[in-house]
Amino acid sequence: MNWVKYAGKRLLMLIPVIICVTFILFLILSAAPGNLARQLLGQDATEEQIEAKQAEMGLDKPLLVRYGLYMRDVVRLDFGESWINGESVLERFQNRLPYTLMLSTLAMIFAVAIGVPLGIMSAIRQYSLLDYGTTFVAILLFSLPAFWLGTMCQILFCLILRWLPTSGITGWKSYILPTVILGANTLASMIRMSRTSMLDVIRQDYIRTARAKGAAMQVVVRKHALRNSLIPIVTQMGITFAGTIGGAVVTENIFTIPGIGTMLLNAVKSRDVPVVLGTVIFVTIIVGIINLAVDLICALIDPRIDLAS
Repeated sequence: MNWVKYAGKRLLMLIPVIICVTFILFLILSAAPGNLARQLLGQDATEEQIEAKQAEMGLDKPLLVRYGLYMRDVVRLDFGESWINGESVLERFQNRLPYTLMLSTLAMIFAVAIGVPLGIMSAIRQYSLLDYGTTFVAILLFSLPAFWLGTMCQILFCLILRWLPTSGITGWKSYILPTVILGANTLASMIRMSRTSMLDVIRQDYIRTARAKGAAMQVVVRKHALRNSLIPIVTQMGITFAGTIGGAVVTENIFTIPGIGTMLLNAVKSRDVPVVLGTVIFVTIIVGIINLAVDLICALIDPRIDLAS
């Protein structure tokens, strides 16, 4: 049951991470210029109205006291309500999370399904036309900013050719272009990582021994090299998937997808502290669980990995 103890320790490690991240955000948002109560009530509000609004929002208390009260409520699973529209932070996150998870999952599937086979084939056929071609594609996708690529593809496929919807979620076609844009950088990462990992494995002595005994290259790759090369690939997949969840802000805003990225960006603009902190806590937990799952999968692939140590 080593994996149970390991998982428990990793989950407990999320507690100090959440405390550090939320406290830093709390400091930054509190230090931002401007009076939030006046911003919400308008310039015509009286001083009495502003003071009452500040007391209602808890802004009349010292910073450490406000943070302590907020974390006390978080322990009770009470993430507060939006300062802008009064909606429950937990309900808003639950309503928007499926869109972000769907987009991130589709982008990851797209990147892995294309990038890993291409990277492996490039390593097997090193210095071939395929290798040079995939390397060029990877470098190109790394170099293109997501906001520029998304805007150009939106103009071409949505406005000029009218093949896909411009924005919003109206059906399965609405996910095609955002998936490609969000997965473009991940695709390049998968190509480079799988190529590098496979090259490292096929240069090992046991691969040369298997080839010297007359085994076909396809058999050697399938039975010996592939499994050993998967560990860094799986690790990269986990890191990248966690990054797509937190980094879908640009893609969601370009295509007006009602996910957590759009919600977080709007909350930061309006200084909606409960929404910002609640979203960051949820995303931190999701990223921590994904990284834990990656470690467990790596231990399953390679029995030599000792979780107890």
